[in-house]
Amino acid sequence: MLSAGKEEVLTDSYGRTVRSLRMSVTDRCNLDCIYCHNEGHIGHNKEMSIDTIVNIVDVASQFGVDRLKFSGGEPLLRKDLEDVLARLPGMKDVSLTTNATLLRNRAFSLKDSGLKRVNISLDTLDPDKYRSITNCKKGTFDKVLDGIHEAVDAGLTPIKINMVLLKDLNDNEIEDMMDFTSSYGGDVILQLIELMDFRELPQYRIDSDEIESSLLDASSEIRVRELHKRKKYIINGAEVEFVRPVDNTEFCANCNRLRVTADGKLKPCLLVSDNLVDVSHASKEELPDLFRLAVSRRVPYCRS
Repeated sequence: MLSAGKEEVLTDSYGRTVRSLRMSVTDRCNLDCIYCHNEGHIGHNKEMSIDTIVNIVDVASQFGVDRLKFSGGEPLLRKDLEDVLARLPGMKDVSLTTNATLLRNRAFSLKDSGLKRVNISLDTLDPDKYRSITNCKKGTFDKVLDGIHEAVDAGLTPIKINMVLLKDLNDNEIEDMMDFTSSYGGDVILQLIELMDFRELPQYRIDSDEIESSLLDASSEIRVRELHKRKKYIINGAEVEFVRPVDNTEFCANCNRLRVTADGKLKPCLLVSDNLVDVSHASKEELPDLFRLAVSRRVPYCRS
C-alpha cells in the first residue's frame, strides 16, 4: 500500500491534482435518452463487485481523493448500492447521478448508508415531452417527481437538476424549470447543460452564448465557482449554473477528476477511450501503481 508519512497526491504533468472520482457502477439503464453519451465509453454489461468498488475508492482516498460521484447507466439499478455506500471510507462528498425513476422508496436508505446528495436528470416538465426524450413507459415522469420530493425530504441536498438543453425541444422551458427548482427554497439547484453531441444530433444544438447572455441579463447576482470558473446566476430566487463541457479549455485546464468505467477501468478523460487502465482484477496492493499510471496519461482534451 501507500508508504507512511506525507500524503501522496495524484498530479498529472499539467499540474492538475486529482481530488474527485466519478465511478460508473453499471452500464444498464432503464431509459433510452435520445442524446445519451454513455459516460463516454462503450458498454460491455460487466459490473464491478462490491469488493472491487470499495478497494478502488479506498486506495483513491489514500491519495487524497475526497469526492466521489456514482453514475451509470442508471446506478439505482444496482440493488446493492446501499451495501457499497456503507463500506466506503470517510470522504468529504459522496454523491449520485440518477434519472430518479427508482429513487422513490430508496432515498432514505441511501442517505442512511452514507450518500450525501444527488444530481437528477430531468430535461422537461412536460410528461409527453419527457416520454419523447427518454423513450420511457407512461407514468415514469410521475415517479421522477416523487423521487425528487423524497430526496428533498431525506436530506439528499442540495439536489442538482441536470437539464440538457435541446434546441426547439426544451429550450423554451428554462423559466418554468427555474420556477420548479426555486419552489424548494434553496434545496434544489438548476444546472443547464450544453449538449455533448456523441450521437451527431446537430439539430438539437443550442446557441450557448445566447443562453448565457440571457441568464446574465436576468440575474440579480452572479457567483463564480472556483474550480471551473463556472458562473452561478441567481434569478428570482433560483440558483442556475450553465455547464459548457464541450470545447471548453477552462473546464479541461481545471479538471481534477478521474473516471472509472462500469467494467473496472480507470479512464483519464471522458472524451478519450484509448488510454484506459484496467483495474478490474487488480489486488489492493497493485492499485496504487495503476492509479499513478492512469494519471500519467491525463492530457487536457481541449487546450488553448
